[in-house]
Amino acid sequence: MNTDEQSNSDMRIIDSHCHLDDKSYQDDLNEVVARAEAADVIRAMVVGVSEASSKRCAALADSSDFFYASVGIHPHDAADTDEAVLARLAELAKSEKVKAWGECGLDFNRMYSPRDVQETWFVRQLEVAQSLDLPLIFHERDTDGRFLEMLSTHRFDGLRGVVHCFSGSTREMEAYLDMGLHIGVTGIVTIQKRGEHLREQVLAIPRERLLVETDAPYLTPAPHKNKVRRNEPAFVREVLFKLAAVRGDDVELLADTVWNNTTALFDFS
Repeated sequence: MNTDEQSNSDMRIIDSHCHLDDKSYQDDLNEVVARAEAADVIRAMVVGVSEASSKRCAALADSSDFFYASVGIHPHDAADTDEAVLARLAELAKSEKVKAWGECGLDFNRMYSPRDVQETWFVRQLEVAQSLDLPLIFHERDTDGRFLEMLSTHRFDGLRGVVHCFSGSTREMEAYLDMGLHIGVTGIVTIQKRGEHLREQVLAIPRERLLVETDAPYLTPAPHKNKVRRNEPAFVREVLFKLAAVRGDDVELLADTVWNNTTALFDFS
């Protein structure tokens, strides 16, 4: 099947992580959703990264059956967080369409927030998610094992979630799987050089632990990255098809499994 063509199949795909509250979609969001649905992408999780973006994501989820939402504080925004912010997000999380806490975690690449501040608010968000019985959407980048160390230390009964845009070591991946977490795969898997190691790693991920995502507007997959800069949910189809090809899976079976994985993790009705 040519994935650039509109499908007439019964395939159902979810973009499990995108940021359609981003200002780059403000003029054509309806068209973005229409293109997604034409590509069999019929649900999307819009993910909060700050108080303001979490509010926007929750509003999007309330506006359309296409969207579900998460709320949380990205490590880049940790320096702007306090207990009052978390309390307001916890209240927002009571909305019927808010299905997860995150994106939260650690990012030692650009260090927009100091390391100790990131770690403080990462732990607090784990605690809040536990109190609300919500799955977590985790962010980890260049932490040299510190994220895994902290997650292991502060792990709690009932922990469930996804390590979004996985880019860690195989040892870390195995540890996440041992914790019962899911692994989120982005368009990186389609990129010839950058995705080489990831394509090897996805062979070892049980089918029942896989999610697919765009992280839109970022990480546009091939071949679209050669034509457009902004990613969008329709392109998660390329991630799914590449995963199936690399793993030797039947694409419709993989699509059905990933659909079930995502709807179960986030309790989509």
